[in-house]
Amino acid sequence: MKMDSDLLLSPAVGLAEEEEADMNDWKLPLAFMKKRHSEKIEGSKALAQSWRMKDRMKTVSVALVLCLNVGVDPPDVVKTSPCARLECWIDPLSMSPQKALETIGANLQKQYENWQPRARYKQSLDPTVDEVKKLCTSLRRNAKEERVLFHYNGHGVPRPTVNGEIWVFNKNYTQYIPLSIYDLQTWMGSPSIFVYDCSNAGIIVKSFKQFALQREQELEVAAINPSHPLAQMPLPPSMKNCIQLAACEASELLPMNPDLPADLFTSCLTTPIKIALRWFCMQKSAKLVPGVTLDLIEKIPGRLNDRRTPLGELNWIFTAITDTIAWNVLPRDLFQKLFRQDLLVASLFRNFLLAERIMRSYNCTPVSSPRLPPTYMHAMWQAWDLAVDICLSQLPTIIEEGTAFRHSPFFAEQLTAFQVWLTMGVENRNPPEQLPIVLQVLLSQVHRLRALDLLGRFLDLGPWAVSLALSVGIFPYVLKLLQSSARELRPLLVFIWAKILAVDSSCQADLVKDNGHKYFLSVLADSYMPAEHRTMAVFILAVIVNSYNTGQEACLQGNLIANCLEQLSDPHPLLRQWVAICLGRIWQNFDPARWCGVRDSAHEKLYTLLSDPIPEVRCAAVFALGTFVGNSAERTDHSTTIDHNVAMMLAQLINDGSPVVRKELVVALSHLVVQYESNFCTVALQFIEEEKNYTVPSPANTAEPGNLTPVRDSPAIPRLRSVNSYTNIRAATTARNLNKSLQNLNLSEEGGPAAFSPGNLSTSSSASSTLGSPDNDEYILSFETIDKMRRVSSYSSLNSLIGVSFNSVYTQIWRVLLHLAADPFPEVSDLAMKVLNSIAYKATMNARPQRILDSGSLTQSAPASPTSKGTHIHQAGGSPPMPSASSSSLTNEVPKPPTREQPATRPPYTPTLGGQAPHSHQFPRTRKMFDKGPEQAGEDGDEPVGHRNYISAALQTGLCDWSAKYFAQPVMKIPEEHDLESQVRMERQWRFLRNARVRRQSRGITQRGVSRLDDQIFINRNPGVPSVVKFHPFNTCIAVADKDSICFWDWEKGERLDYFYNGNPRYTRITSMEYLNGHDCSLLLTATDDGALRIWKNFADQKNPEMVTAWQGLSDMLPTTRGQPSSSAHSLARRVSIYLDRSKQGGAGMVVDWEQETGLLMTSGDVRVVRIWDTDREMKVQDIPTGADSCVTSLSCDSQRSLIVAGLGDGSVRVFDRRMGPNECRVMTYREHGAWVVKAHLQKETDGHIISVSVNGDVRFFEPRSPDSVNVLQTVKGLTALDIHPQANLFACGSMNQFIAVYNANGDVISNIKYYDGFMGQRIGAISCLAFHPHWPHLAVGSNDYYMSIYSAEKRLR
Repeated sequence: MKMDSDLLLSPAVGLAEEEEADMNDWKLPLAFMKKRHSEKIEGSKALAQSWRMKDRMKTVSVALVLCLNVGVDPPDVVKTSPCARLECWIDPLSMSPQKALETIGANLQKQYENWQPRARYKQSLDPTVDEVKKLCTSLRRNAKEERVLFHYNGHGVPRPTVNGEIWVFNKNYTQYIPLSIYDLQTWMGSPSIFVYDCSNAGIIVKSFKQFALQREQELEVAAINPSHPLAQMPLPPSMKNCIQLAACEASELLPMNPDLPADLFTSCLTTPIKIALRWFCMQKSAKLVPGVTLDLIEKIPGRLNDRRTPLGELNWIFTAITDTIAWNVLPRDLFQKLFRQDLLVASLFRNFLLAERIMRSYNCTPVSSPRLPPTYMHAMWQAWDLAVDICLSQLPTIIEEGTAFRHSPFFAEQLTAFQVWLTMGVENRNPPEQLPIVLQVLLSQVHRLRALDLLGRFLDLGPWAVSLALSVGIFPYVLKLLQSSARELRPLLVFIWAKILAVDSSCQADLVKDNGHKYFLSVLADSYMPAEHRTMAVFILAVIVNSYNTGQEACLQGNLIANCLEQLSDPHPLLRQWVAICLGRIWQNFDPARWCGVRDSAHEKLYTLLSDPIPEVRCAAVFALGTFVGNSAERTDHSTTIDHNVAMMLAQLINDGSPVVRKELVVALSHLVVQYESNFCTVALQFIEEEKNYTVPSPANTAEPGNLTPVRDSPAIPRLRSVNSYTNIRAATTARNLNKSLQNLNLSEEGGPAAFSPGNLSTSSSASSTLGSPDNDEYILSFETIDKMRRVSSYSSLNSLIGVSFNSVYTQIWRVLLHLAADPFPEVSDLAMKVLNSIAYKATMNARPQRILDSGSLTQSAPASPTSKGTHIHQAGGSPPMPSASSSSLTNEVPKPPTREQPATRPPYTPTLGGQAPHSHQFPRTRKMFDKGPEQAGEDGDEPVGHRNYISAALQTGLCDWSAKYFAQPVMKIPEEHDLESQVRMERQWRFLRNARVRRQSRGITQRGVSRLDDQIFINRNPGVPSVVKFHPFNTCIAVADKDSICFWDWEKGERLDYFYNGNPRYTRITSMEYLNGHDCSLLLTATDDGALRIWKNFADQKNPEMVTAWQGLSDMLPTTRGQPSSSAHSLARRVSIYLDRSKQGGAGMVVDWEQETGLLMTSGDVRVVRIWDTDREMKVQDIPTGADSCVTSLSCDSQRSLIVAGLGDGSVRVFDRRMGPNECRVMTYREHGAWVVKAHLQKETDGHIISVSVNGDVRFFEPRSPDSVNVLQTVKGLTALDIHPQANLFACGSMNQFIAVYNANGDVISNIKYYDGFMGQRIGAISCLAFHPHWPHLAVGSNDYYMSIYSAEKRLR
């Protein structure tokens, strides 16, 4: 993590010594803290996208019904004098009545045509009931399912009645005839929109709703009871999709002000700008705009649809403002329905907001259905008034003097408001009001660049922002902009599209349909584009080709493959990653692209990425190669050769340091397995046979189940492997002391009788994901079988995989999968188990001619599977668990070929419900791979459905979706750890201050000198025999490992904090531990003697311990390769070794040393190399040959001098300089010790010495430049453990003779510890491990009697 140095400067100014150390903490890199370690590798939950209009609609027909009866006023309205007269801006009294009626009708049609020019308009002037009926039914017939508009002007007829009638005329205009709304509904049908411009119009809306409800009930009755008379009649149409706009409430009259038109409501709906300007001039405030008169308004230059003219600009601003008010006030779904579904409806509703504002000022309340919240007081109207003011104030000079029109600052100001919202706002707040305006601004070239920039910054806030923008209606605009050739828009559009596609990938189809993919192909091919923008372009293309055949074809023709291959070696890692993913997706199940890749030797170019320093890039390359071999088209010899080549290249990643890469590797190989299934079945059978014939000493078949004597390394012992952090064991370990590993079915000591105690609960709630659904999912190949296969098959060939003849490619890949099935990272091994079992299942099914389901064959059936929670409680008697109901429905069992000799005396397995199933230890816990699920348990025993594509369909890692999350999350926000005010930063500051305090106080003590060290400050019985102990450098926590679990103690409070299972197989043990990032967010590394490394987080606090990562640090260290110590060799070293936990295995196990400054991890042990891992890249960077024939027993390194010191089992101490080549890097070998080196320590100072100690107790000091020791001290004989205090120049020796001696630098004994304090003076056990605290003068001691004690300097010094 390289952070900007200025961000990292802590507040200290005058740097004292400890503050300098504190500064170093800020500079230390952190290991295993990347996103891939802290997050689950999966995509984000897809948000349901509601922005797409499921049913876009058009209003195709319009009925204009005018009942004016010019010259005759209706009887029920007394009109004022003078009175409002204008209808459609025409005075009806200025011409003959018939002429007036026709002109008004024509004008109304023109006004509507401004909003919807393409509809069919039919006028019905002063009609009869029949004419209205004929008009409505014919329009509905032509419109089919589309929308019809019914506009009713009732200014020449009486007001609507409470019975739900409006009025029309008789033939000779002597009577007013009522027309029922119920009939009108029937003729109009749905979907429709009704506009009523008459007094008391609210009555119509109410009646309409009542009639609509009545219809719904009639429909229901008819549906329930077909014999009902209603059901015999033609069914009335449902009125759900109808919209109504009415000029006033049920009790209100229309305004009669002579300055206003009579059809004020219609004017607002159809000529909004004209009426809005008139109304503005009628307000008192208009006097502030000098020289503007009603006549002048008529002369405003320009056209409504030309945004560059004054009239056009006002119209544009009006649209933006009404849209914005609606978006901010209406519920989202209503906004979508009214303002985005239908252009005419949207225009009418925008204008309706104006009608509400104007008519309310004349005590009239327009009504709509669906009802809208009141909007007439919204603050945006003031912006409208201002815009009108600015425009009108220029009018006199424009018209009289012809001066140029100055454009309104409205849009620029709104963008500024949006920008302020973006920069100043807090995280959780209401969406910005200006969003719809940003959308409008995209139409104008003047502000487009700025609007796109702000839009991009808004979308960057996260998926919620993208959803909001899409719901406003941004999509068609940004899609259209892809046709623009302006280079300056490219980075902005690419960014915006990456954000949209990261949230809603369904837009791939729209892009391809509009040729949008070509835009991104040209961005990708443009070498002048910065890498970030090309990355986004290739991400967009990767979404376009993802499982979308049309997209794959379009991009293949657009030369995507060649474009991608050119950029595989780009220095920008994210670009390399996405180029590989994009390639993997374009040829996924699309053969033309694969052959295009073959012609460009794409697979060979991808090979280089398999050793990329960034794990995600390696991962993407594996993904691409996996889909490359995973195509199911016909195979030719050529393609098979290519597949084999790719497979062998992939096999090299078997020991990659990153589990993400290995998981992808399993999936890639599974594609190959699916392609060449029959070949793999053959290999599987061969391996199963081999494994059967390979005899393993089986446990004694004794009568008492409690008296089993398990044999070491026999894979037949069932082993519960729980998953992902091996589940938390804390819950289960409160009231007991665990002898051994929890998850293993407990076998107390190797070779001893197995005493089952209730304590050995295997609590693994999440175990079900490895143990399958616990009720019925049984594997064919158990973990043990696979593990045995792996160890039986000659393993050395893995290292020389590459020069192998091709007929054995399948064998090699099978071996790779076996190896991955034993991977220390559970998710990797689970995937590999799935692949192996899928093939084993098919192989055994095909090999068996038919299945006989008599009780005899059932002896070979698997034992009952674990009960639902996977928890077995074995009492002392070892009573087995009850079989669950579903596992005894034996039709569902897959009889398994006997993998082991069956005991002859075993009765046929015929469990009864609730009966006891024999569950003895020589039966491996096998698992059936394909369970049909409990609900189908009773079906016949044929091969369950869906086997064929079992693996290909089920196996995938979330890598691509997880990588895509990067584009959905904020990219521009400063990361939390760089934000000086953030919680993360404060906590870090606190930790660094604590570290400085510990350093300062402990230095005070060690500098005064430590004269004795025997004050026991902590003692407790550990759940297992301590084999490794490690103090946390800065807090009061100590980690104690036994064979396969780790216990955490707080040594100050004396309480146990945590105990969990490390997850190593039962024949392995933990041989060393390190704290990583001890100065900050600590992780614990455990190394086991099979070469596996596991890293844990969240231990010793209230959370569940979780595995961060795990990998095979040393691959050639299979425990079976180690010799047993010969009993005849009675040298001192051998006698001592009897007390050492490691001696039972012989060999040193695995030893590690960690360098925080460089992030390098040195590993060695029972191998002939020192292997160096770079934890940042998660890959092996160097193998240094030790040049010796014995194991490495101790490692110590110094990053300043690049030196590594190794102590060896043959007594030699070797010094390596890792800057030099493998042949000359060994710079010094000391052979002064005659026996096994217990510890070799390199002091960290610039001229620090090497201190080494052998089991004979001789301590030697070497100066790295001189060939002989500079000092020798003799300590106790029979040394089993030793540690050296890095600060205080002390060393402590633990002896097999049950005492500890502590020496100072001169070799004087300052303390001799033989007894526990206060424990009735009990003698301490044989010492199994000891360790000094890196700072305090504390010594932790673990002994074979399970006790763990800590000694400190004299009380007053603490």
